[in-house]
Amino acid sequence: MVPSEKPETETREQGVEFGELEAKLRSHEYPTTQKELLQEYGDYELELSDGSKTLQEILEGGENTNDDVGDKQYDSLEEVHQSVLNMVGDEAVGRRNYSDRGGSLEGQGIDREKGDETL
Repeated sequence: MVPSEKPETETREQGVEFGELEAKLRSHEYPTTQKELLQEYGDYELELSDGSKTLQEILEGGENTNDDVGDKQYDSLEEVHQSVLNMVGDEAVGRRNYSDRGGSLEGQGIDREKGDETL
């Protein structure tokens, strides 16, 4: 298995639960266009930390304002995953400013832009 590949049973990636869509995307023939993906799978819902959105809502950014949106080509499953992850952004993140290493970054004197302590 290539290190970047997920096991076939794992459908969550960086806060996005692909669910049954994962198997569909794995078996889809690539290259493909965004238009083809949305025609076949646009109604499939992906779970995010704050709810769910359809593949169409995610890939079109919530609105279909660009007529050539369907012309985008995906050469692999990984490209589809990356596009989804890029489009959901902060929506896939759990609690903001939270660290599982003992609390949040709030009030700890850390300049987030520099990554330096400002004490």
